Amino acid sequence: MTLMTDTDDAHIPTTICVTRHGETDWNITGVLQGWIDVPLNDNGRKQALEMADAFKDSGFSQVWTSPLSRASETARIVAEVLGLPSPIHSDGLKERNFGRVQGMTKQDLSVLHPGLHADIMRRDPACRFEEGESPDEFADRIVAALHEIARRHPGERVLAMTHGWVMDVITRHARGLPRTLVLEMKRKNGESLWLAVTAGSVFSVCDAGNEAQASSASGDGV
Repeated sequence: MTLMTDTDDAHIPTTICVTRHGETDWNITGVLQGWIDVPLNDNGRKQALEMADAFKDSGFSQVWTSPLSRASETARIVAEVLGLPSPIHSDGLKERNFGRVQGMTKQDLSVLHPGLHADIMRRDPACRFEEGESPDEFADRIVAALHEIARRHPGERVLAMTHGWVMDVITRHARGLPRTLVLEMKRKNGESLWLAVTAGSVFSVCDAGNEAQASSASGDGV
C-alpha cells in the first residue's frame, strides 16, 4: 500500500465554490458595509435557503465563511439545510476594509468625496481608503485564505461564503488578470464562482457563473 504524504496532498486539487452572501438592507439602500457587521434581511435569508436547494447535489464536505454576519448567517443556513458541520470562520474571506467611509451612503459619498465615489462605483481595485486596507493587503489575504482551505481539504468540495469585492479579487486572480484591472461585472447576492485550488499554487477556474444565484438577488451595495 502506498501512503499519501503532505507533499502529495498539496498537489490534489480542492474544488471551492466561492459564493456571495444573501441580501442585507444596506445592499438595498447603497451603504458601504466593509467590515461593519450588517445582518441579513428577510429576503437574504430566503436567498440562503434557495442557495441550499441549488447546492443539494454539490457534494460539499465543509462550508467556510467570512465571520461577518451577512456571510456567516448565509453559510449557517446552507450548512444546516445540507446537514454539514458548522461553518469554519476565516478572517481571510472578509470584505475589504473600506476605512473611514464604511457606513456611509453612496449618495453622501458622492457629495463629500466625488472622486472616491466614482472609483467605488467602477469597483476600481486601486481605490485607496483612509484607515482601510491597501489593494495588495486585501488581495494577499484572500489568496492566502483560499490556499489554506485547499491545504486543509485536499480533494474535497468546499463552499466558501464571502463578499462582492472579495469575488472581484478572486475572479482576477483565477483568470490571470492584473490586480488593478477594473472588471465589467458585479457579482450578485448568491452568485457563485467555482475554482480548482491546490495549496501554494495558482488556482484556475473550473466552472464559473451563477449556478446557485438566488432569485430576486441584489447586485447593489458592498
